[in-house]
Amino acid sequence: MAVPLLHLQDRLTRLSLAPDIGASLVNWTAKRTGQALLRHSDAAALAAGTPRRLGCYPLVPWSNRIGEGGFARPDGWQALPRNTEHDPYPIHGSAWQQAWHVEHHSEQRARLTLETQVPFAYRATLEVTLHEGCLNLALEVTALGEVANWFGLGLHPYFPRHAQTRLQAAAQHVWLAEQDQLPSRQASLPDDWQFEPMGPLPARTVDHGFGGWPGHCIIEQPGYRLRCSASGTEHFLLFCPEGKDFFCFEPVSHPVNAHHLPGRPGLRLLQPGQDMSLGFNVQYQPE
Repeated sequence: MAVPLLHLQDRLTRLSLAPDIGASLVNWTAKRTGQALLRHSDAAALAAGTPRRLGCYPLVPWSNRIGEGGFARPDGWQALPRNTEHDPYPIHGSAWQQAWHVEHHSEQRARLTLETQVPFAYRATLEVTLHEGCLNLALEVTALGEVANWFGLGLHPYFPRHAQTRLQAAAQHVWLAEQDQLPSRQASLPDDWQFEPMGPLPARTVDHGFGGWPGHCIIEQPGYRLRCSASGTEHFLLFCPEGKDFFCFEPVSHPVNAHHLPGRPGLRLLQPGQDMSLGFNVQYQPE
């Protein structure tokens, strides 16, 4: 079955989106060179029907994993079942596993919305715009439940990884886990995880959250660079799987398993009708 796609373009780039597959960005490419600015998604990736094979998807109403089968709300326990076969923990919220509604679509802008009760009530909006090679993603969530609940947001872009790929992203600390994949403590950055100044991606696998991020990063690729800025966050997740041709740099409002960390860093307790937002701008700059 063909997957319905939306298409956007500006003078420099083209973008495709799949609202029915978790509001995913499919391909973002440079017009002049055809280079993939997000990881390229071929027909097989699209037919797989999962955002995990595509270019980028929104994380609502939390990012990454949550332990202990749920978390405490002010009025009681919010149970969360696991939502994938590949992970023992509920991961990346629920918006990525649902079809979104197209509220607006024009040549350079799309607005997608989702209203759901899973795993608790919220409304999410994703505004996607292109202008002069700048991809702007504005993600917002509004609490719709009858009681206050904890919310977080994130974006999960996949970028091409080449031997020449370089990253510049300042951070003050990294979250490390004692066991499993759920971090419990902050630590200083090891030498090969320091990306200020710009440097190569680590040879070993990285799948960690970083804190104290000022919200700016640069991704340098053969023939171009991406200058990125985020709002609504002081954290990013870096996923560099060993031996793969992609990596993920994810702006997120909170570290992994923040629902069980002291002070719930980066999470927001939203009363019914309240909202929170996260933005990410990615400016394509050809050489």
